[in-house]
Amino acid sequence: MSVTAAMVKELREKTGAGMMDCKKALAETNGDMEAAIDWLRAKGIAKADKKSGRTAAEGLIGIASAGNKAVVVEINSETDFVARNDAFQDLVRGVAAVAVGTDGSVDAISAANYPATGKSVADTITDAIATIGENMTLRRAALLSVDNGVVATYIHNSVADGLGKLGVLVALKSTGDKEALNAIGRQVAMHVAATNPLAVRPSEIDPAVAERERNVFIEQSRASGKPDNIIEKMVEGRMRKFFEEVALLSQAFVMNPDQTVEAAIKEAEKTVGAPIEVAGIARLLLGEGVQKEESDFAAEVAAAAKG
Repeated sequence: MSVTAAMVKELREKTGAGMMDCKKALAETNGDMEAAIDWLRAKGIAKADKKSGRTAAEGLIGIASAGNKAVVVEINSETDFVARNDAFQDLVRGVAAVAVGTDGSVDAISAANYPATGKSVADTITDAIATIGENMTLRRAALLSVDNGVVATYIHNSVADGLGKLGVLVALKSTGDKEALNAIGRQVAMHVAATNPLAVRPSEIDPAVAERERNVFIEQSRASGKPDNIIEKMVEGRMRKFFEEVALLSQAFVMNPDQTVEAAIKEAEKTVGAPIEVAGIARLLLGEGVQKEESDFAAEVAAAAKG
C-alpha cells in the first residue's frame, strides 16, 4: 500500500511525531494507522495519549437520574454557539430524561417517545435541526443501574443543570445510608472524570487493549538488547504497573493520593454502614474520538468572494 501525504499528516496529528518518522512508520506497517502508532510508541517517538489529543466536536453531555439508575447522553452539534442555545440545552436535557426510562442504547432512545412533542426522539431531533438550522446527532449514551445502592453522577465543565462537556456515572451496590453512599460515589465520579480509567478492575480490562500494550512493551524492551528471560521479567513488571494505572480501584485517589480508590471506598464503608461494591462506571467526554474537520477560513472567504 502506498503511503500518501494525507496519511502522514493524520499520523503526525495523532502522535506529534516528525514527518519522516511518520512516513517510515506507515511504510513499516503497510499503511495501518493503528499499527503505525504502536510502531512509533515502541520506538519511543510517540506517546499513547497523543492519539486522541486532537479530537473535537461541539454539543453537550446530558445526565439524568431516576431512582437507582442514571443515564449519560452525548448530543453533538456543529458549533459551540448552538451548545449555548437555550432550545438546544432543553433538547439535551429532555433526551436525557427520556433515556433514563430506556435500556440506554442509542437505538432505544431514538425510538422512545419525546413527551414535549409527542414524536420519537429521532424525529424531535430532526425537527430541531430544521428549527435551529444546524446538524445535530445523538451520538452515544450509557445507562447504569443497581438493585440496592446508588448511581452517583458528576458533570464537569457544567454549563447548566445536568449539562456540560464531560459526564460520569458511578454505580455503587450497598444497603447502607444513601446520602453517605452518594457522597463517596460523587467523589469517585470526580476521580473517574480526572483519570479516565479503562475499567473498574484489572480483570475487566479489554484483553485486546492489554495485548496491544504488552506487544509495545516487548518491542521497547528488546531495544535494550537484554536476554529474553530478562525481557520477559521487564514486560511483566511493566504490565503490572499498566494494570495498576488504568484500573479504577488500584489508582491513587485524586482526593487523597496517599490511598487507592479501593482503600478510600473501604474507609467510606464506616460512614455508609455497610459494604460497598463498585458495580460499574461510565464516562463520556464531548467529542471524544471524533476528528473535527479543520477548515482554511481565509480560503473559504476567498472562495465565497469569487462565487
